[in-house]
Amino acid sequence: MGNKLDSAIDAAIAGGRIVGAEVIVARHGEIVYRRAAGHSDREAGVPMPENAIYRLASVTKPLIAATALAMVDKGLLRLDDPVTDHLPYFRPKLADGTIPVVTIHHLLTHTSGLGYSYPAHINTGLGPTRGQTLDENTALIGEQPLSFASGTGWQYSVATDVLGAVLARVHGGTLGDAVAAHVTGPLGMKETGYFVADPQRLAKAYADGDTEPVPMEDPHVLHNHLGGPTTFSPSRIFDANAFHSGGAGMAGTPGDIFRFLEALRRGGAPILRPETVDLAFSNRIGDLPRDDAGQRFGYFGAIVDDPQAAQTPEAPGTVNWGGVYGHSWLVDPVNGVTMLSMSNTAFEGCLGAFPRQVRNAAYAEYVF
Repeated sequence: MGNKLDSAIDAAIAGGRIVGAEVIVARHGEIVYRRAAGHSDREAGVPMPENAIYRLASVTKPLIAATALAMVDKGLLRLDDPVTDHLPYFRPKLADGTIPVVTIHHLLTHTSGLGYSYPAHINTGLGPTRGQTLDENTALIGEQPLSFASGTGWQYSVATDVLGAVLARVHGGTLGDAVAAHVTGPLGMKETGYFVADPQRLAKAYADGDTEPVPMEDPHVLHNHLGGPTTFSPSRIFDANAFHSGGAGMAGTPGDIFRFLEALRRGGAPILRPETVDLAFSNRIGDLPRDDAGQRFGYFGAIVDDPQAAQTPEAPGTVNWGGVYGHSWLVDPVNGVTMLSMSNTAFEGCLGAFPRQVRNAAYAEYVF
């Protein structure tokens, strides 16, 4: 077994689309496929080791969401809490000057009216910090006009960064302290957080190039699918003064992230109640329009609603998302599938053909 997956991974590496990656596929809790391939550092000839450390980008987001939901389970936070209850300074306005109520639910579902296309002085957890604190950066976000009244639209955004500021305030200390207390600590995820546990295992960051991926500079700018710039700072994870970004700031290993995803698939223990996971794995945005056909949104990521429209073999109710440094993940409760693809190549490993090809190969080989 594994021939279809091996072929998909090998083709992406040989074709100069991916430098290195690790893929894990499990069914009903049993790992049926795990492979590290390609290079961690192509120029130095270093092969990709199993359980390398990767910059997570938006794979940070579900960890922050789980931290928030764990706090809800413990009575420290409510989904309908206005953000101003915890961050009195955060009062973004609509174009007409009115100030809608933004709640924790709105932040978790990206229905707050916030966006990502902001001036360069606002940090999204990927680029250089420019010395801001978490609260200072969140205040800058709050000065930007909302695209729509909270709850009336869906737009992927820095909402999880704002949520991180709320969690740090409620917990006391840093956002990393909150995540460790409520999620990574209980799950034994010792190599995931706002640090690099073993620099020798940190995968070198690459970016899409004209003919093959190129080593990322610092900063490194790529033009995203919206036509705007995405600025990366690979060295940020080593900056002890960088604020903890809820939307993109962590590093971690495939083993740790797989453990987290499996905990969600099994019902949330020891970090969340089963009913909380059920809620988070359901459509939380109703019929609000989204660009992704056949998919709604929950508290951890997209929710497959119509597999045919979504052009996916995933069952209805599958939760999926990724990270722009080069990652993709899914939890399919119906088929008992947990799948994680982590690469060191942006954007291909997240937004290119690679994650879809790997997913399709995995389902063809292990599900159908």
